[in-house]
Amino acid sequence: MKSPLQGRLALVIGGAGGIGAASARHFAAAGATVVVTHTARSAVTATAVTTSLPGHGHLALAADVADTHSLLALRAAVQARFGDRLHVLVNAAGFTRPVPHADLDALDDALIDRMFAVNWRGQFAAIRTFAPMLKASGDGLIVSISSIAGQTGQGSSIAYCAVKAGVDVMTKSLARVLAPEVRVMGVAPGVVDTGFVPGRGDDFNTRIAATTPLKRVATADDIAAAVLSCATSLRFSTGTTLVVDGGRSL
Repeated sequence: MKSPLQGRLALVIGGAGGIGAASARHFAAAGATVVVTHTARSAVTATAVTTSLPGHGHLALAADVADTHSLLALRAAVQARFGDRLHVLVNAAGFTRPVPHADLDALDDALIDRMFAVNWRGQFAAIRTFAPMLKASGDGLIVSISSIAGQTGQGSSIAYCAVKAGVDVMTKSLARVLAPEVRVMGVAPGVVDTGFVPGRGDDFNTRIAATTPLKRVATADDIAAAVLSCATSLRFSTGTTLVVDGGRSL
């Protein structure tokens, strides 16, 4: 039986992180060839991810989403190896730093600017860079990792909530202008059991699980399964952000 994504190329921006690495595994298991990106600090992790994937031809490449020149170099490297067509772009790169919402002075200009540069501008710049390759495939898909923080206004910082709300709006806007050649989707997790948010204590997940209807927090694989579904099951969906939070935002 043919794998559902056999012969397709998926690029996972931020593939060394928890959700990015899980997404890479899910796409490779579905038959896709996967390219994951990494920063200088995560090169070893990214290489370990690609070598562990089922199938052949997977690749780890360096890129900094806050640097468009880096993204253009990434595109050139992908084209040199795989040609001019890209089928799936997963935007999983990002960062955050906890800042109490009431502490307005702690959310300084430098942190705000960095949050938007990486979490919003970086995602847009990646899409802008690879849109021609996605269009060339005739059946492209973009999946951007958002957060329920963009809908609830509750998250690691006010800036983080704002950038994720911006990702949701970007998903809608780009879905209109890139159709019909490219579909654009978002996936909005609640709390995920990864090391994404620094400084959380060992009891954090337990406390959050107790207040979540499904009584647990998400795993990276929960989110990756939703990302994969955008490519395999939700073929007539675009401009939509899927909430995958165990009911936490209810």
